[in-house]
Amino acid sequence: MSVIIGLTGGIGSGKSMVAKVFESLGIPVFNADAIAKEIMNTNAMIKSKLMDAFGNEVYSTTIDKNGNVTETLNRSYLSKLVFSDPFQLEILNAIVHPITIQAAIDWAAAQSAPYVIKEAALFFESGSVNGISKIIGVSAPKSLRIHRVMKRDQCTKEEVEKRMTQQIEETIKMKLCDFVILNDDQHLVVPQVVALHEKLLDEL
Repeated sequence: MSVIIGLTGGIGSGKSMVAKVFESLGIPVFNADAIAKEIMNTNAMIKSKLMDAFGNEVYSTTIDKNGNVTETLNRSYLSKLVFSDPFQLEILNAIVHPITIQAAIDWAAAQSAPYVIKEAALFFESGSVNGISKIIGVSAPKSLRIHRVMKRDQCTKEEVEKRMTQQIEETIKMKLCDFVILNDDQHLVVPQVVALHEKLLDEL
């Protein structure tokens, strides 16, 4: 089993871009947020729990010309629900995080690289740091992160700030990390990742 290194950062910090640099260096990456979304769309037990908790509106139903029914997660509906109510967010996390954490463990057990990256937004918030050897934080100024998310998700500043309130404050999160990569448009990211990659190889 490969050593699992966590990669985290506040919304809009650019952790996915950093993950791609690690991938270019031959390091496998597990995107926990993407896997969670996949599980919510494909796992029958999770789908049932989500509909029980949030109503049938949490999935959009479509029927193709052959009469096949497809239920797709209504991310917009779910996001508005959980990011305006911390209790609802806790319910969502309690349903999805355990199965996502186990999926990462199973995935890492099948890897042969010296270490792997698990990319996730909510390591500390979800209590999913167990089994993680080290955690890398990706840092960027709040104003820049807001701008990035508004552009990426075509949403308002207020919507981004509401989502930010569900995450640990940036400076606190970075203090909890073992390493920090600056993605502030002032420092080159690739050299930072390469240097950290070499450091990890030496230490593992």
